[in-house]
Amino acid sequence: MENPAAEIPHIIRSLVQTPPSIQRATIERYFTPDASFTHPFCRTGSFNGSRWLIWCIYRWYKIMSPRIEIEIDSVAFDPPTLTLYVSMHQILRIWFIPGYSAPVKLVTVLKLIPSSSTSTTKYPSATPPSSASNTTSTQRPKTTYLIQSQNDLYQVNEFITFWSPFRLLWVFVLALQWMATAACVVGMVLGTPVSWVEENMVGGNRERRVRDIVVGT
Repeated sequence: MENPAAEIPHIIRSLVQTPPSIQRATIERYFTPDASFTHPFCRTGSFNGSRWLIWCIYRWYKIMSPRIEIEIDSVAFDPPTLTLYVSMHQILRIWFIPGYSAPVKLVTVLKLIPSSSTSTTKYPSATPPSSASNTTSTQRPKTTYLIQSQNDLYQVNEFITFWSPFRLLWVFVLALQWMATAACVVGMVLGTPVSWVEENMVGGNRERRVRDIVVGT
């Protein structure tokens, strides 16, 4: 990739919406040989040849769901850390489970690594050209980027959708999340004295002496 933010949507679609030959060529072109893949349900680790495992995962993903609908919502590239963030949503349908449909949202975090290559650019010679022989070729390095790791991040209620026909488990997880929020409210009320001590005696992360509190400093 020369322009990661602009190229990654096409790369993602090539990984999940193309025939096997194009899918494998995409992985071999854009992933390093020791690239790693991390997902809530599987991981590859990073070692020489781990890219082959990534291809196996994507191939099974496509076998399991021959028709994947995917939309890229946003892309952000952080050059200092060479990190690419991609927010997307997709609909997964498994052909051997009638009526199965899993609409999920996720954020993929891609760590990139620079890979220098050489491009050939033709410049006209100093003397006005009289024939094609007067054209010289100059090689100059250009920086491209390869994917060193892929980390797919799902909210709990999103990845549980994969194993939840008719989204029954999704409703259960949603209920648990609301119960946890209610517990936070109760804990906040019961912990009001702790908040008072932190505000008046501790001051956040800065400890204060009793004398400082009395004097008002």
